[in-house]
Amino acid sequence: MKARNVNFRSTTRRQVLAGGAAFGAATLLGKPALAQAWSPTKTIRIVVPFPAGATTDMLARLFAQRMTETLGQTVLVENVGGAGGALGADQVAKAAPDGHTLLFHNITFTTTTTTLQLAKRSRHDIEADFTPVSVGAYVPFWLLAHPSVPANDLKEFVAWAKQTKDKVNYGSTGPGSIMNLMGEVIKRDGGISMQHVPFRGAAPLVTEMLSGRIQFGGDQLSSSLQHVRSGALKAMAVATPSTAMPNVPTVRQLGFPNLELQGWNGFLAPKATPAPVVARLQQEIAAASKHPDVRKRMAEVGAEPSGSTSAAMGDMLRDQIAKVRPIVADLKLTMEE
Repeated sequence: MKARNVNFRSTTRRQVLAGGAAFGAATLLGKPALAQAWSPTKTIRIVVPFPAGATTDMLARLFAQRMTETLGQTVLVENVGGAGGALGADQVAKAAPDGHTLLFHNITFTTTTTTLQLAKRSRHDIEADFTPVSVGAYVPFWLLAHPSVPANDLKEFVAWAKQTKDKVNYGSTGPGSIMNLMGEVIKRDGGISMQHVPFRGAAPLVTEMLSGRIQFGGDQLSSSLQHVRSGALKAMAVATPSTAMPNVPTVRQLGFPNLELQGWNGFLAPKATPAPVVARLQQEIAAASKHPDVRKRMAEVGAEPSGSTSAAMGDMLRDQIAKVRPIVADLKLTMEE
């Protein structure tokens, strides 16, 4: 029987029950049958489409270390930054679908890909060119300001921006990125004026925010948690509730529901990757996410381990794209500097 590729179609209840029965039968004999059907034969390359040093890179290296130990092959992380993550994603989309090349991306993937598609400039498509493997971790995205800004939350920030005569800058990790989308939504829904200043990754953005040259921006919680705890930056809002910072209000609570997007970091493979390969990789990612050392490190930086199924990741991505697409179209967001 030819292996069926995992895709983004919703899984029916009947399919779930049938799959569960098959899984249970295989488990009686040991590991799941699909997971036994494939093992890597050479080094596995995890492409992180951003510079080294930020949350996505750190999490990828956590998983790579554990997967190297359990798969019996070296798992390496390669940083391929540029074009808001599009360059690295394009490399993986064109790679051999044999399980030896994976993409580790984050929430920005849904906005950059959608932006490029609407502009008819996309070299790849999440649904057409990738197979979801597993969400490695959920990492809330939050909005931040320099301490010199006289506001304690997003609602107060918008009120201040309306009244100040000073030029207000907001920084992002590049045109079409999640922060670019959020900054433009805040301008539209809050009725304020801000100048967009793009950077090539979260690390230089946070550096400029710490200096005060950029007054407002956003980041994955893990990358900047230490700066908020030390008082070097102020948290204006979180996109979704955070157990690491439970006292920070959500964007919905502050009147900006269009900013409510789940932050994630996850694995994708080239589209034609066979189902047994995806199943084995998902199994190893899920096992890594349960390892005490991995969970401890994630807890330290406010990330929540996942190890989701391929189908669950596909559903999440499809829902996120459906929410982002009309917003990107309305804002006429572009990938131009």
